[in-house]
Amino acid sequence: MATLAVGTFMAPLDSSVVNIVLPQISRYFQSDLASVEWVIMSYLLVISSLLLIYGRLGDMYGHKEVYVTGFIIFTLASVLCGVAQSLPALIAFRVVQALGAGMMMAIGPAIIAATFPPGERGRALGLIGSTVAAALAFGPTIGGILSDYLGWRSVFYINLPIGIAAITASVIVLQRSVATKQQNFDFAGAGAAFLGLFFLLFALSRGQSWGWQSAGIMALLMGALVLLAAFIFVEKRVKEPMMDLTLFRNRLFTMANLTSLLNFMAQFSVVFLMPFYLERVRQLDPSTAGMLLSAGPLVILFVAPVSGYLSDRMGSRLLSSLGMGIIAAALFSLSGLGVETPYPYIALSLGAMGLGVGLFQAPNNNAVISSVPRHRLGIASGMMASMRNIGMVLGVAISGAVFQTMLPIRAASLQSQNMSGTALESLAFVDALRYSYWVAIILAVLGIFTSLVRGGSFTKAEDMRE
Repeated sequence: MATLAVGTFMAPLDSSVVNIVLPQISRYFQSDLASVEWVIMSYLLVISSLLLIYGRLGDMYGHKEVYVTGFIIFTLASVLCGVAQSLPALIAFRVVQALGAGMMMAIGPAIIAATFPPGERGRALGLIGSTVAAALAFGPTIGGILSDYLGWRSVFYINLPIGIAAITASVIVLQRSVATKQQNFDFAGAGAAFLGLFFLLFALSRGQSWGWQSAGIMALLMGALVLLAAFIFVEKRVKEPMMDLTLFRNRLFTMANLTSLLNFMAQFSVVFLMPFYLERVRQLDPSTAGMLLSAGPLVILFVAPVSGYLSDRMGSRLLSSLGMGIIAAALFSLSGLGVETPYPYIALSLGAMGLGVGLFQAPNNNAVISSVPRHRLGIASGMMASMRNIGMVLGVAISGAVFQTMLPIRAASLQSQNMSGTALESLAFVDALRYSYWVAIILAVLGIFTSLVRGGSFTKAEDMRE
């Protein structure tokens, strides 16, 4: 558990700590924001597009082998990022770093499922959820301290000693889980899945800046549609497919993954828009805004292990559904934000959001990972990670599109009432924010429904695995 926790901590940490040093990187390389954001974008796009493939490779060649290989690549690429002498070189090394981080993210839950018995699996997944929450909560603080005292390159160098220790522990501690028979890798399916997901996620991430009806976005979306359709066509016909589509006949597996997608879409509407509200409307400095935003991850840190433990005792459906309900209630609370909303109200609303997420994730992940045969643990783990990343991108894209659509409409309406200046901008902002959060509430309510109708408990699914 400790060995896996280090790897689980490092991948999301490396995303959150780099966010805080982007201004320094921009100044160092004398680059504009549009260029330097690719330090983050390249990392997320590559990880998200390869998670399914890594899950399949873990099932074929062994979860330990893929996990350790990923950690080695991640650690070496971190050093290369630290020594990069140009922005294009840094972005290229971030792509390599993402290749390794994706292996760690995709395989970690599969190793947990293969190691811990059903009665302990929920608690183990809950601890992993707490580890991710800790990385997201403390990442900006760690990155700020390192960059202030040692410079921005130190956020990459710090991965070297931690990586060496974690790789050594992984080699010694983790058990091998090699497939029972020789299998062939589905290159056609893997290629179609990678390119299809890459085109889709790239279009969703660029839609707001390029324009949703622009030729580039439409071409990317059409390409993604064709490639993902080709992926399904190939998977139905090859003898040893990359993705076993028969898994989706299992209603528990399908609905739990769909609920996870809806959860992250709703959740990242808040993650994306709240910093802008705190800094533009409330005029908070980044450190103060960061302290407020940490309320959610800090609650997750303590709630996730408890919800995981409870899911081992009472099943996962009720806990996951309750978590989605609390998320919907927290979003409703956040939709009432105004230009002078008290800060304790904001912190409590974000804390309630963290409570819902903490209640939801470990039980839902437990249901997904326990609903598949042992030789499909890797692909189930990769699917979970894919739903998380696609949900994040979709949540940002949808909430951003709603916000940008409603902002000028609300500004024009307020202007007709003889309002102007800062007051108009602030009121238009909170009005547009309200519409975005209403859409997120709808997503969360849909998540309650999909969680409730997903079928039997994970314990029954576990009985079918042997």
